[in-house]
Amino acid sequence: MIKAIFFDIDGTLLSHTTYSVPESTKEALRLLKEKGILTFVATGRHLSEMRDLPIQDLEFDACITLNGQYCFNKEGMIYGLPIEQTDINNIINYVDTNHMPCIFVEDELMYINFNNEVVEKVQKAISTPLPELGDIHRGYTHPIYQVIPYDTNDERLKEIKELMPHCKETQWNPQAVDIIPATGGKQNGIHEVLKYYSIDQSETMSFGDGKNDIDMFEYTKISVAMGNAEDDVKKAADYVTDDIDEDGLYNALKHFEII
Repeated sequence: MIKAIFFDIDGTLLSHTTYSVPESTKEALRLLKEKGILTFVATGRHLSEMRDLPIQDLEFDACITLNGQYCFNKEGMIYGLPIEQTDINNIINYVDTNHMPCIFVEDELMYINFNNEVVEKVQKAISTPLPELGDIHRGYTHPIYQVIPYDTNDERLKEIKELMPHCKETQWNPQAVDIIPATGGKQNGIHEVLKYYSIDQSETMSFGDGKNDIDMFEYTKISVAMGNAEDDVKKAADYVTDDIDEDGLYNALKHFEII
């Protein structure tokens, strides 16, 4: 019996074709709530970004943000895992030296050292405004849960990996990458949330479309890739549903007789 379902946002709940949540998805979430099934967001996004998205009328029991690094509900933080301080010191120096745009993510704030054409292009692709400017040197004294270098290439990524040995990365755009603690990931956030709500791993289901959803797929009992997902994401899923704009989420829940 499924008691908890985890949903990615971009391309899963939110269509970037229509920049809206399909009506069938809203109905599916309503039916899940009616049946007493807990619903959770599991996203790479930050809380401040989520506030700007057209998902505010959706109700979730908790949110797993920053690819599992910061989890919270209405009562407050459930779990947090910041990046090792030595890794942060190294990336600050690297970004300064190479004049590379990079977002630094705290629990309540996210900011970038500067914006350029690459950042504009990448943000436009995910229907998100340019990040606010800020002083990345705050990282010396404030916990940082995620960093997002832009304008990356193979050589730069190799150098960054060497400078941040306690971290791992997920490429979500050819010119942007999420960097989080090596022990982190959506599956880690899900584990902590399940523990908080006393739900067993065997009672879970997940929906996603991006590479950062693969570890979530491996952790949950049933995994569903959207029809618009990348091929390697589809291969990692138990089931591939229709495109987000073709009622994919609703249809999958019907397929598994959950609603």
